[in-house]
Amino acid sequence: MLASRTTTEELLAYLVAFDTTSRNSNLELIAFVRDYLAAFGVESVTVPNETGDKASLFATIGPAGIGGVCLSGHSDVVPVDGQPWTTDPFTLTPVDDRLYGRGSCDMKGFVAACLAMVPEMASAALKTPIHLLVSYDEEIGCTGVVPAVRKLGVDLPLPRACIVGEPTSMRVVDAHKSGIAYVTTVTGREAHSSMPHLGANAIFAAAELVGELDRYRAELIAKGDVSGRFDPPSTTVQVTVIDGGTAGNIVPRRCAIRWNVRGLPDFDEEALLARFERFAQDIVLPKLRAEAPEAQIVTDVIYKVPPLSPETGSEAELLALRLAGQNRTYTVAYGTEGGHFQAQGVPTVICGPGSIDQAHKPDEYIEVAQLRACERFLGRLIAECAA
Repeated sequence: MLASRTTTEELLAYLVAFDTTSRNSNLELIAFVRDYLAAFGVESVTVPNETGDKASLFATIGPAGIGGVCLSGHSDVVPVDGQPWTTDPFTLTPVDDRLYGRGSCDMKGFVAACLAMVPEMASAALKTPIHLLVSYDEEIGCTGVVPAVRKLGVDLPLPRACIVGEPTSMRVVDAHKSGIAYVTTVTGREAHSSMPHLGANAIFAAAELVGELDRYRAELIAKGDVSGRFDPPSTTVQVTVIDGGTAGNIVPRRCAIRWNVRGLPDFDEEALLARFERFAQDIVLPKLRAEAPEAQIVTDVIYKVPPLSPETGSEAELLALRLAGQNRTYTVAYGTEGGHFQAQGVPTVICGPGSIDQAHKPDEYIEVAQLRACERFLGRLIAECAA
């Protein structure tokens, strides 16, 4: 068992040592957090996924059965495969004022800081509870938090405010873009490449679809961001993977296009998808079916991360600004779990230690000064909740 007072750095070293790459289970990390909380008399519940190899953890410090302030962080990290690390990514390595390791910034640093403050939370006679939520599968579409969020206000207390600790350099973020990922699969017909009239070329059809997506991209850039708050200043469309064909002398039967949209909070993704489907079904597919009646074009959603919309004057915003000692909010282009909390009726902001510039890279690190700033933030939260 850990010592009664364990530092943020010590806890971060434990958390980094768990290889919770999204393809792996996170249950060992969750068990570690559960046992750590239990040592301070804090009970927790787990919300497993359907297969039982991953789980979220929810705990309340302070009065039970009422809404308080939720501190939310995810336990999973992105892969290190093929990245040129100069340190062991799963061993926290201090160098000067930086702590290197996968997840140190995104976002085990925040989770470690929250855990390090649990003794103070437990001894503070809180009048307003502080809830801790540690989730999974954020890095593959913010899907893991959803089962737990759906229990808020049902089996679990509905928080009055939520602070998601994604790395913002401890600036208060009140809005971020949505993230929607699609795969469009074109199915034509194989033929010998010398007899193309006997086949239907799926890659040619896919190229038309990519061209249409590029036109959408240009239109959205031209439309811009009327709020003037986001960088880049528009909804963005990107084609990220094209996979098609089998050999140089075969007319390709199949081609899959992976593409994504990062939408401003007021962006109508359904309208864009409907427009894309009309182009696919009315313009591209008839050409394919003229050569192969069985041809198809099918678009599936891979994941959908809702945006975080600004809620000026919400309890979460005002609280976080007080705790951070700031008087303005910011936006980020990346997506978080925050939109799921907001959709459940929980006012939510993003505020956490570290810079997103370091996330997902080899030699990911967090500055020790950022952890100290997060501890001060949490200390002020404890004082408010005890008042």
